[in-house]
Amino acid sequence: MRRLVILGAGGYGRTVADIARQSGRYEEILFLDDHSDRAAGRCEEYRRFAETEDSVITELYPAFGNNAARLKWIRRWTDSGLRVPVLIHPSAYVSPEAEIATGTVVLPKAVINTGCRIGAGCILNCGAIVDHDCILEDGCHICLGAIIKGENRIPEGTKIEAGEVVERGAYPL
Repeated sequence: MRRLVILGAGGYGRTVADIARQSGRYEEILFLDDHSDRAAGRCEEYRRFAETEDSVITELYPAFGNNAARLKWIRRWTDSGLRVPVLIHPSAYVSPEAEIATGTVVLPKAVINTGCRIGAGCILNCGAIVDHDCILEDGCHICLGAIIKGENRIPEGTKIEAGEVVERGAYPL
């Protein structure tokens, strides 16, 4: 059995759960949240949920919109040997020539073109486009419909706002 434990039961957490369900990879999806009735426990209880029987593979995802907080949790878990997934909505396009690191979520209709390197813990929101040969460092959030034209290197933790267009080479490689 494969289980996903999501920290944060808010809007982004529910979005992550929706993508995870559509992937067909998980038999069980749980939330941990300090302020939600729908949660199975509190965020700091993640160890209890990560410790499983041999027949259960557990992955954890911190569904926080705050880039630094999300990245902190991902690094904590990967440094401890815990599993953090990459989640890609079935309607997204990801070039087979692109690289995507642990903890990145690619939402519906997003595009990641050839030669891109997407760092850990990034969010590529609905309809976002990352054109050829771009590098997104860890913890970036590319918002709804944002476009990053080719050959840009977006610094760690950067948020590109909804509808924004980043011209080619605006963030030099």
